Amino acid sequence: MTRKFRTLAAIVLGCAVAGAGLTGCKVDGDSVPFIEKQPDSFIGTKKFSVSGKSVNTSCSGKWKKGAPVVVLLHGGGDGLDKMAAFQKTLSAKNRVCSYDRLGAGKSGKPDGDQSFADTGKVLTGVLDELAGDAPVVLAGHSMGGLIAARYAPDHQDKVKGLVLMDATPPTMLADLNNAIPASDKGPAGQLRAQNLAIFKGENPERLLMPDGKVGSAGHMPVEVIKHGKPYLAAVPGAGPRLEKAWTAGERKWLALSSDSRFTVAPKSGHYIYLEQPDVAVKAVERVTAKVAS
Repeated sequence: MTRKFRTLAAIVLGCAVAGAGLTGCKVDGDSVPFIEKQPDSFIGTKKFSVSGKSVNTSCSGKWKKGAPVVVLLHGGGDGLDKMAAFQKTLSAKNRVCSYDRLGAGKSGKPDGDQSFADTGKVLTGVLDELAGDAPVVLAGHSMGGLIAARYAPDHQDKVKGLVLMDATPPTMLADLNNAIPASDKGPAGQLRAQNLAIFKGENPERLLMPDGKVGSAGHMPVEVIKHGKPYLAAVPGAGPRLEKAWTAGERKWLALSSDSRFTVAPKSGHYIYLEQPDVAVKAVERVTAKVAS
């Protein structure tokens, strides 16, 4: 398989200490007021432990009371360094953090295969450490978008907004099987086999990514951004079907919330935050404005 299609295959991918304070508790007859845990204010990189594993993080920008902390989730095969320029741009108006998931970048490696629940526990630890009791907006790319979209419905107490940048669709396995026959021995068949393996845990994070239903995240603001350059159409024999399936899959994420918006980045391929960052920045800022209002 050519390097072009190996690259294409890769990009198709696409609970720590809690905040202190209790309300209404009695200690020796005295009421203990709720003490809000402020977001960590460090600038730069920092490592800390979550469930015995070292997690590498990066934060920029100042936090303002009432505003959310934006947390970026990188795509599969990437790390927080890939999102550094995007983070810097966003931090002009927001407190923005990112982290390397286990098996990625400078974080520790997982002990074995991970489920969405496992990577969710690490994310919870990261949010507790970096955001404290402040609301959070998750902005995920590709596989990071898939993780954010799976996490948000069960953590609406913390996550108040979502931005999904060409996020891996919720039915990617089925889409691959439908678009590319198992009998295909050409570049499309190789792409299919490689991605099926990736979704079954043969990736640096050892994350198992089965298809699943789209959960409900209530009324939180959700922005779904899809690539405009049809890069998947370059796959011989299956390109148009893959592009059609990807678009349909992106639209499925709109069911996350009654306040969801679909945008196409017309000049971008898969890496929207690098190729057309203005579209991604505006989406994040629309969501943070709604969360802060």
